[in-house]
Amino acid sequence: MHTMKKLSGLVCLSLLCGSAMAQVPEDVLKYSWGPTNQSARINAVGGAMGALGGDISALYSNPAGLGFYKTTDIVISPNINFLRNKSNFRGTDTTSNDSRFGIGPTGVVFGWPKHTQSKWRSSSFSIGVNRTVNFNNKIAYTGFNDATSFGEVYASEAAAYNQQTGTGLEDMLGNSGVSYGTQMGIYTYLIDPLVDENGETVIGSLSQYDMIRNGGDFYVKQNRFIETKGGITDVAIGFASNYNDKVYIGGSLGIPIVNYERQSTLLETDATGNTANNFDFAELKETNTTRGAGFNLKLGTIFKPSELVRVGLTVHTPTWYSLTDSYDGSLRVNTEGYASGTREVNVTRDLNSGQKPTYKYELISPWRFMVSGAYVLHEVEDVSKQRGFITADVEYVTHKSNKFRGISVEDGGDGYEYSSENGVIKDYYKNAINFRVGGEMKFTTLMTRLGFSYYGNPYADKENLKANQMFISGGLGYRNNGFFVDLTYVHAIQKDISFPYRLSDRPNTFSNIRGMGSNISLTFGIKI
Repeated sequence: MHTMKKLSGLVCLSLLCGSAMAQVPEDVLKYSWGPTNQSARINAVGGAMGALGGDISALYSNPAGLGFYKTTDIVISPNINFLRNKSNFRGTDTTSNDSRFGIGPTGVVFGWPKHTQSKWRSSSFSIGVNRTVNFNNKIAYTGFNDATSFGEVYASEAAAYNQQTGTGLEDMLGNSGVSYGTQMGIYTYLIDPLVDENGETVIGSLSQYDMIRNGGDFYVKQNRFIETKGGITDVAIGFASNYNDKVYIGGSLGIPIVNYERQSTLLETDATGNTANNFDFAELKETNTTRGAGFNLKLGTIFKPSELVRVGLTVHTPTWYSLTDSYDGSLRVNTEGYASGTREVNVTRDLNSGQKPTYKYELISPWRFMVSGAYVLHEVEDVSKQRGFITADVEYVTHKSNKFRGISVEDGGDGYEYSSENGVIKDYYKNAINFRVGGEMKFTTLMTRLGFSYYGNPYADKENLKANQMFISGGLGYRNNGFFVDLTYVHAIQKDISFPYRLSDRPNTFSNIRGMGSNISLTFGIKI
């Protein structure tokens, strides 16, 4: 299986490669692109937390903000997400919807003042759990294609392996050097040796039989459906101290737990109207799961050069993940008279001795660097007399530094080195800047909030691969007698892309995805 990865890094990061961990390159972004879920209060101000402090969300943003605590808070943050995706694939629009419940920062912050003459005025400790990343999504698109077929991915791999090793198609079945996708293509006769119009034998896809044989018509309808589930649940502990009510420093250790499942279908049907061209349809169904955990550190500081101004600096280390993927797939193909109708194959049942393939590897996510500022209206020690604030974050994310690492055979892996894949990631991504801004106005026990955030395009080919995420938010808060509750609505405007498959030597077609979503979050807690 890994031999073919070395032939083409791009192809072997594609959805249709045999390795269960093999993903389209943008799938790596699911771990690091977009907002981190925060409390309702911080969501309402666009997630701009880096210079504020005084909220449990500091665990996941700038842990120095925990240093503002001198009492204890117990916090619970449920939320619900709604998503509506509109896809355009080769001129055809498709819409899909989804909604799921989740949980934001939930836990406890212990703060205690120091009753000494030391300038270290107070310290705090916090432990929390947060669904920082939500994988729940549905994408569907359909369109007509007269340029490429997903069978070409398998034909290309088989031809390259044949040229490199001299192995015939039948001997590729059960061969660990050949992806499961290509093995399924061989089993179902989706790919086979065909004599082209020049009289030469080539390995080709039956979907293009007429085109290969005599330069005839090629025209298919393609339908793609992807549903993802799960998320990253981050258990974090943090500590912070307050020096003379002027400098706050803190750090947190995060343990993100990954639970991801992806179910996808790719259906390709003949649209020529020719019932004698040896192709009717091919339907690929796949299930990929990822389980694992990692760890990261967040370090930060907040300065108060004056009573009205706060400046924050934060560094988030990469997350070092240890992950296990499992994979299963089935392919059903009707080649009309070529192979006597419909043939079907399943990876686990027919190609892997009844065992679902699993793969262990490591993933290192990007660095994050953040500069933050806040202006507090009427800053005084008595928070009941404060009138509000304006806050902003600017964040730099090193998407190009996403990196896979193999696991040695001694540690339960296969010893594969991911140099080709990591090279593709460096070429495919660029580092990006994110921006968040928001504000709050306080009226005795009631607060109103507004916010905006923008997450920049992580793709290096920004002319063709257009992507960004914007979030507009607003909320209300209530605080009285040690009890607080916040309610926030966030409207999401997202733009991304999805490739149904990739070819290493041909222009690749993709769907533009426009997402319109919303999140309703509630946070309530008590001060002790």
